[in-house]
This record gives sequence, structure tokens and C-alpha cells, in this order.
Amino acid sequence: MRLAIVAMLLAALPEGAKADATLALRPSTFVHVATTDRRFLSYNLEMAELVGARFWAPYRDDGSMPAERFAARKPLDLKHAKRLRLLAHALGPAYVRVSGTWANNVWFADSGGAAPPGFSGVLTRGQWANLAAFARASDARIVTSFAAGKGTRDAAGAWQPKVARSLLRFSRKIGADIAAIEPINEANFGEEAGLPVGYGPERFAADISAMRELVAREAPGIRIVGPSATGDVPNFLNDRGPYKITSEALLSAEPRARFDIYSYHLYSAASKRCAGSHAATVDVATSPRWLAVADKVHAVNIGLRDRFAPGSPIWLTEIGQAACGGDPWAATFADVFRFTDNAGRLARAGASAIFHNTLAASDYALIDGTTGEPRPNFWAALLWKRLMGERVLDTGSREGELPTYAHCLRGTNGGVAIVAINLKRDSTQSLALAGRVVGYTLDAETFASPTVRLNQKTLRLSGDKLPSLKGIDLRPERIELPPASVTFLALPNASNANCRI
Repeated sequence: MRLAIVAMLLAALPEGAKADATLALRPSTFVHVATTDRRFLSYNLEMAELVGARFWAPYRDDGSMPAERFAARKPLDLKHAKRLRLLAHALGPAYVRVSGTWANNVWFADSGGAAPPGFSGVLTRGQWANLAAFARASDARIVTSFAAGKGTRDAAGAWQPKVARSLLRFSRKIGADIAAIEPINEANFGEEAGLPVGYGPERFAADISAMRELVAREAPGIRIVGPSATGDVPNFLNDRGPYKITSEALLSAEPRARFDIYSYHLYSAASKRCAGSHAATVDVATSPRWLAVADKVHAVNIGLRDRFAPGSPIWLTEIGQAACGGDPWAATFADVFRFTDNAGRLARAGASAIFHNTLAASDYALIDGTTGEPRPNFWAALLWKRLMGERVLDTGSREGELPTYAHCLRGTNGGVAIVAINLKRDSTQSLALAGRVVGYTLDAETFASPTVRLNQKTLRLSGDKLPSLKGIDLRPERIELPPASVTFLALPNASNANCRI
């Protein structure tokens, strides 16, 4: 059976595809280079989804631009979201971050209705209670932010804690598990993020100081995360940067903003909703240069972390294919390369947690918010959760078109898990390993397919039931990696001393 499946994979190669030289790896010798949070792969559930607001408008059926950037959404009914809860639980343990630009101006109230002056929306206690229940059922801990717009300010512009205090007290009352507060979403965008006109570093510093004091009084033990900025480094196609206010400026103002966890947002490009013809096309999806944007951005933020929050964990609280809701190809197999590669390289570089934007809203979502069907990145995330443990190893390989990443195999004494990404679309590549190897190869019938195959079988839900994700035993001396594929490899007998339980 094993040989038959391998033969099927090789037979499916495009005509003229050829194998390159075999890359030999020795998993027993991989060194331990980092350790991630056990909730490393996490996700965002936008405040705009929870309360019902204007979010990124869908593209037309042919992938062309919508008439407007934004479209109204109904509030997400988490109380009855059975399938969403099932799929989210499969991605646990995780953090669920409820934030986004909309959170900067949301009023917390007993019930819905018109928002008071200075606020753009209403978050009800019922909605928040449903979120808390959803998180508990999904093995997720909540990360959120505070309202910080005009409605929260006194005449002098100083932030007032009334709304945030109500949220914290109600959360304590219902037993909501809030792991961390990221006080203001993307404060470096200033007024474009819904903050007061003229918002700058000095106001940010004062705000964070006041917010820390509130959390210390009302919810001691909750960690403070920030600065939650983006745009310090030019993206893949746009050499503009930094955007508006730099993270360095936010962190340098007095009194110095103090964070328990350093955070930033990473989008390698802006989608065509915002960038138009300058958006990244699907042709770049397997480009090493596209994937390496994550290294460049992370290096800058590691430097800022070391200066302003030395020794703290580093979280990417938003990461996705492209800002502004993602491009149409974000929902296809083509984005699995970025999704998996970014997870591997960021873990190796010391990121403690990354939050995919989003769970189920817009094109970059893991799950189609309309049909409830998992998208290709969901299946990659599920394999990661099941195989890749918290201890990060270095494979010693830096092959440009065959990146490989390794972690200790989850729940297996001495075991190693490897993800090998064949970026070549017209040729197979191969690995040589030793011992028992179980393979899980993700590919698709077409590069930009809305579905993905595992070992040549298309992955689909059966009703609300997940399929079993079974691997196949491979010959360790030559493991064939089909063109344009992502392969997870489990080596339970690797005997890596760094992976002893």
C-alpha cells in the first residue's frame, strides 16, 4: 500500500518533472534553538465580526474588485456556531484575539442600540458572554484590546477607563479567561485607526500607563501586550515605510510604555482592495523572496523588543497573506506555502506565538465564513498542531527552494517532526533520512485550488466531522517531494536528545 501511494504521487508529477539532488538530514543531531508557546498557532476573531460592523467586502465571483472596500456584516452568532466551534476546537490549544481597528471605538453595554457619541459600535454583554463560552469550548484563551477613541477621552484628551473597567469586571463575573490585553490596536496609524486627531507617541505612552494601572487593579495577572504596530518595514512590493508613526517612536516616548509581551503585525503586502494593481499576484506564492519578508520584518522587531522589552516573549498578533482582507488567492492552496513557511521560520527565529488573521472572516480566513468549509490553510494548521511540538530544532539546511523546519514530535519521546516545502513547481525534490518516517503530503490538483489533498486524497468535512489525517510510511533513504507541495514528516524513532519527554 505504501509503495502504491508513493507511485501515485510520482505518477502525478507534471510531464518533464525531474528530481534534484537528494538533501540528506540527520534529525538525531538537530540542535534545540527556541521554544514556542503551547498555543503557538492562534487566530483572530475580529471585533467587527462579533458586534456586526463594516468589514472587508467580498471580491466579485471573477476575483475582481468589489464596488466598495467595506460591506456591512451581521453580528456573529457564536452561541449557535456549532461547526465553527468544532473547527476552532480542532485548532486548540490556542489564543483567540478579539481586536482590530473596530475595537478601538466600541462601547460595552447591556444591550444593543445606538452607540453613544464618540463610539462607532456596541459590544453587548451577551455577545461577550457568548465569546467567553466559545473560547472555553474551543480550548482557547482570550486576548483583547480596549476602546481608546474619542468617546473614551476627557476634555483634555486623557483616556478614561470606564468602558474598559466595565469589560474587565463583567469578564471576571462570568469567568471569561482573558490571557492578555493588547491595549490599543495599531496605534501607529493614529486617527486612521479611529484614534483622536493628532494622536502621537506622547499620548500613546500616557494611555498605556493608565491602562496598565487599570489592569493591575481590576485583573492582576493578565499580561499587557504591545505595541501592536505594523508597517515599520517596507512590504514585498511597496518601498514606503515606516507608516505614520514608527514603533520606535511609540516606545521611546515618556513615560516609557511597558509591555510583558512584545507584539507586532506582519503582512507581506497589501491586498488589491488597498493596493490595486500593485498587489502581490499568485505568481509570487512560491518565491523565496516573498517568504523571506517575514525574516526581514522579524529582525527589526527583535531589535526593538531587545531595546524596549528585553527578555519578553514576542507575539505576532496579526499575520496573513495580505493586509486589507487578503487577495482572492489567500483562500487557495497557493497560500499554504507562505502559511507553513512563515510558521516555521518565525518559530525558528524565536517567535512565541503567531495569530492568523482571521479564523473565519474575509479571504485570508482559515475557514470560509459563509459555507463553514475549511480552507487549505486550515488543514496545514491542523497538521502543524498535531505534529509540531513546542521545542524548535534547526535542520541545518537553508536551501532556497527546499526550506525545511523541525520541531520535536508532539507527545513522542525523542521524536522529531519536519516540514519540507518544495517551492519548485516543475520538479520533484527529495530528502534522505533514517529510521521510520511517516509522511503527510499536501498538494492540490491546481496551484490555486480552493481545496487541498493529503497524500492524494482531497480533504473535506463529512457533515460536521473532520476526516482522519493519516500518514503513510515512506522509504527514509529517498523521500520524494512532489512539485509545489508541503510535506510533514514524523520520525518517532529519531532519538534526538533535545526531544526527551
